[in-house]
Amino acid sequence: MGRGRVELKRIENKINRQVTFAKRRNGLLKKAYELSVLCDAELALIIFSNKGKLYEFCSTSSMPKTLERYQSCSYGEPAETGASAKEKALELSSQQEYLKLKARYDALQRSQRNLLGEDLGPLNSKELEALERQLNSSLKQIRLTRTQTMLNTLTDLQRKEYMLNETNSSLKQRLFGEHHQMNAPQWNPNAPDNLGYAQQATQNQGDGFFVQLEPTLQIGPYNHEAVAPMDVVAAGPSVTNYMHGRWLP
Repeated sequence: MGRGRVELKRIENKINRQVTFAKRRNGLLKKAYELSVLCDAELALIIFSNKGKLYEFCSTSSMPKTLERYQSCSYGEPAETGASAKEKALELSSQQEYLKLKARYDALQRSQRNLLGEDLGPLNSKELEALERQLNSSLKQIRLTRTQTMLNTLTDLQRKEYMLNETNSSLKQRLFGEHHQMNAPQWNPNAPDNLGYAQQATQNQGDGFFVQLEPTLQIGPYNHEAVAPMDVVAAGPSVTNYMHGRWLP
């Protein structure tokens, strides 16, 4: 009795499915080997089971070379190695980063021009309102900073003024003390008693007074009562005093 035709559909029985997979896998690997030997063909066979297990066969010594040849024939370019793939990925990432930075730079340039009142045509009403709020906020911050700077400057000037006033008062007190010390009389306990009179006479002469003794002509014995007292007269033209009397023969 001959073997019947097997219907090609998924085997529902798990055990039968595993047995059939093992048999046909081995048969496929055997056929591939026979084909490569008999026909001098380059074969590469890759099998994954339903559980993810790998089974492979390659007629050459290197499976990657066979796959590279396959890609070269299919896509017209050789397969990329691991290093070249990493370089290409890095280049692509750098290009994407450059595009992001360039877009951000363009956005900042456009925002700066809008703040300066340029290129306002493409903006809609909401964007213009947002720009106005931003300008008002910036202006408020600038005014606050300017006011604070002016207050700080005023405080510094007031402090300098106070320091200058203190220095001026100290210099005035020092100058007044030196002047008072220079004009004060010097008392010497070893000086004679008539020094005060000499100072007073000197001061009176400085004020325009002097002592003048009247000349007298004495005839006969000395008379204490006849001596006239000293007169203090005011400064003026010189006066010659003489006595009226008789000349004896």
